[in-house]
Amino acid sequence: MNELLDPLLLARWQFGLTTIYHFLFVPITIGMATTVAIFQTAWVRTDKVVYLQLTRFFGTLFLINFAMGVVTGIVQEFQFGMNWSEYSRFVGDVFGAPLALEGLLAFFLEATFIGLWIFGWDKLPRRLHLATIWVVAAGTVLSAYFIIAANAFMQNPVGYAINEAKGRAELVDIWELLTNPVALAAFPHTIFACFMVTAGLIISAAAWHLARGQHRESMRPALRLGLWMMVIAAALTTFFGDQLSLSMVATQPMKMAAAEATFNTVCGADASFSVFTLGTPDGYTELFSIRIPYLLSLLSTHSLDGCVEGIIDLQGQYESLYGPGDYAPIIWITYWSFRWMIGLGLAHAAIAAVGLWLTRGGREPRLFRIPPRLIWGVAIWSFPLSLGAMIVGWIFTEMGRQPWLVFGLLPTESGVSPNVSGLEVLISLVAFTLVYGTLAVVEFRLIVRAIQKGPATPSVDEQTGRAEPATTVY
Repeated sequence: MNELLDPLLLARWQFGLTTIYHFLFVPITIGMATTVAIFQTAWVRTDKVVYLQLTRFFGTLFLINFAMGVVTGIVQEFQFGMNWSEYSRFVGDVFGAPLALEGLLAFFLEATFIGLWIFGWDKLPRRLHLATIWVVAAGTVLSAYFIIAANAFMQNPVGYAINEAKGRAELVDIWELLTNPVALAAFPHTIFACFMVTAGLIISAAAWHLARGQHRESMRPALRLGLWMMVIAAALTTFFGDQLSLSMVATQPMKMAAAEATFNTVCGADASFSVFTLGTPDGYTELFSIRIPYLLSLLSTHSLDGCVEGIIDLQGQYESLYGPGDYAPIIWITYWSFRWMIGLGLAHAAIAAVGLWLTRGGREPRLFRIPPRLIWGVAIWSFPLSLGAMIVGWIFTEMGRQPWLVFGLLPTESGVSPNVSGLEVLISLVAFTLVYGTLAVVEFRLIVRAIQKGPATPSVDEQTGRAEPATTVY
């Protein structure tokens, strides 16, 4: 019973569950803001009704998602103060700087201009109104960068100095913090992954209507945009993921070793990438695996004869640096989350590539003797693939850093609040889970209802013949 009420264990579970739940809304917010801005730009430039319909349709999905993301994000602030007070005390001066910039600059832009966009349809000139959604899109991307910079400090602490008298880390170079090599590598990888998730939602929504023969004039171009967005974003996500892996090897070699379950240092052909591995329950002995020679060396060093340090060798190095302890993360979690991240993302990209081929030239999707309704069904229900890839990618990033909260500076067990009991954390965990479960049902119903309703038909000015948006608020 005491183990079940361990404050550290419960605090980690609460952080993981609430962060994953909040993360469900982040990628759609980032990608959909830019998508809506693109559709509205097309409408302003061409005055075609279809682009106005798509702007309003996907704008509604964006607003529902944005509102839910704001609500769930507030809990993250609460968690740091309640469950991780020692972490906040130790690195608050450093970690808080990018978070403050995110709130005062990026989120201020988002909140202010999203209001102007919602209420300014019939009050602002078209081009000025268009500028507001582009500012919102820029704000979402800027917000993402500040959050990634804060997280990058946990992966690769830079720009700080330890104040021995106060026993805490203090910020000494904000520019070094914001240009952390891990942040510079993780940012484009994350942003393009967000566009994959957004593309998945566009594909599913458009496919739902096209499968029923509805709104073909607007949903077909939306489908094609979503398919192209998925393929291009997947290629860019993969490219920048490769760059991130190089940064990870340089700053956190133990994470790469754990991702491949490599216990001994290997070079060249021996530095192989295992597509599938079975091991003993403790994870330290390989029983069977399917491997690709040289691939791990190529991914980690961009060289066929490069070397990748193993867990056992790194464990010895870390013990000499930080003292006795187990410095390897949970191997099976890092190993499989890394592969699920890659597999789910590639699967969604492959579905989109096939979709582009099947719908080329205005064709109806046909593949061998497969009924069209099954093809549409794959498009509709493929949405969770990219979102799942992002979630397990986040799990890999955070679990692969263990046992550190801040790599090399603060162990996870040292960051938990000393005066919060396990029962208190459990009560808040249950309460948040119930609230989040309710919000999940509300969010899902609102999104589904908005998708099923479809794009509204705008009014047409009798004098100019130009399509005009409805004056009602979303």
